[in-house]
Amino acid sequence: MQDTSKQYDAIINTCKSLFIKKMTDYGSAWRILRLPSLTDQIFIKAQRIRSLQQNAVRKVDEGEVSEFIGIINYCIMALVQLEKGVVEQPDLSTVEATKLYDEKVAITKKLMEDKNHDYGEAWRDMRVSSLTDLILQKLLRVKQIEDNAGKTLVSEGIDANYQDMINYAVFALILLEQE
Repeated sequence: MQDTSKQYDAIINTCKSLFIKKMTDYGSAWRILRLPSLTDQIFIKAQRIRSLQQNAVRKVDEGEVSEFIGIINYCIMALVQLEKGVVEQPDLSTVEATKLYDEKVAITKKLMEDKNHDYGEAWRDMRVSSLTDLILQKLLRVKQIEDNAGKTLVSEGIDANYQDMINYAVFALILLEQE
């Protein structure tokens, strides 16, 4: 479990570094995105990963790693949007956005540690393609919850699904590094 924590932190540091660089380039323009738009961005990335896993020919020279990183960062943005709401104009400095990023990651990592304890790191025996499918399943769930105006009868909310997607993407990146 200690290796998982270190590996998790290393993956998140890579993702956070890219997030900060993009904040420097673009500011917090992402703050205008409504949740369904973020969900669709994540969906596009997950679909591309699945396509890369299924097709032998690639026409764009980017692999699964960059797409999983994108999933993580978009999910964190979605968690921030859930908390702070959508705005009409970018409103966060890089420092503020990074603080929120760290808060969302800390909560999500704690969830991973708790589930990892209960499941006994079963993800280490999974295929990256299965983790991709689980992310797509979570996305379809989120889309349905969004279509239901955020209401659920017995299911966890949108935030838990975004957190699970972050954790599945981190697991996929750990497994890809080990290949």
